[in-house]
Amino acid sequence: MSPLSFMFKIGNIEIEGKVILAPMAGVTSLAYRDFMKPFGVALTVTEMVSDCGLIYENKKTLDYIKTSNIERPVAIQLFGNDAETIIKAMKIVEKENQNFDIFDINLGCPVPKVTKAGSGSVLLKNPAKLQDMFTKICTSTSKPVTAKIRLGWSDETINFLDNIKALENAGVKAIGIHARTTAQLYSGKPRYELLNDLRKKMSIPLFVSGDIYSLDDAINALNITGADAVMVARGGVGNPTLVKQIDHFYKTGERLPNASLVENIEYLKQFTDMLINEKGEYRAMSLLRGISPKFLDGFPGMKPYKNMLAQSLTTKESLHRILDQINK
Repeated sequence: MSPLSFMFKIGNIEIEGKVILAPMAGVTSLAYRDFMKPFGVALTVTEMVSDCGLIYENKKTLDYIKTSNIERPVAIQLFGNDAETIIKAMKIVEKENQNFDIFDINLGCPVPKVTKAGSGSVLLKNPAKLQDMFTKICTSTSKPVTAKIRLGWSDETINFLDNIKALENAGVKAIGIHARTTAQLYSGKPRYELLNDLRKKMSIPLFVSGDIYSLDDAINALNITGADAVMVARGGVGNPTLVKQIDHFYKTGERLPNASLVENIEYLKQFTDMLINEKGEYRAMSLLRGISPKFLDGFPGMKPYKNMLAQSLTTKESLHRILDQINK
């Protein structure tokens, strides 16, 4: 395997690796991104940030655009339904934070609350309008602009090739595609077969996502599509070793074993400290009630402890007390 096979560029930004950390609402805060980076993440992406939230100076929204030197290169992901408001939001980001590399615009979110407001994947219905919108966006910043899309709105309107062409014409520097339609949300199987050899039909880097839960899932998705990288989302939550396995395989050809239970418990403790440092203990524990049980997935006899983490987690001390019971 060529040592250069895992390197590519998004505009003038060099990306070294095959794993992009996909944005997930309520998960991919700065602490999570910094935690995951050393496992082999080549590019991180912030949680989805509302353009209007930035324009109206919502404090919580401004927190979403905080980045660190640890995680770079990093993309700040925005969403909105109008080029002018997205451009205004981009100017605010550039004023508030010089510590980022790429703007990513979300065209893949299928959640009705987002699409009913005219944002996310509803914008994929009209490729010509999309091209006009992104031409304005791409020419308004010196940062590379990327976009995340889906196959189409439904089985009857699978139009990803038209949207890719429109975005390429507009000046977008890379495209991520989730291998489901909007109608599928996150259910059913991702249809990578529809993306067969897609990278050969494109002039810019391609990322693919959808059910990347194992090294073999990543290999399969990359082999079918020819993509430059996979986006790891839910499959990496509680299993950071997945990122390490993918990264290591494409750099060396070697398969690494899964993490042991002891290793995963240590990873959870490390992430807990980082999340408390970012959010404070009360907010961190609230988030960890959803995230921490995933660090015990796949190990036998863990159901009682997963339930305790989900239901009884209130402080860092309570987390350690639950985890210490496992080791006895």
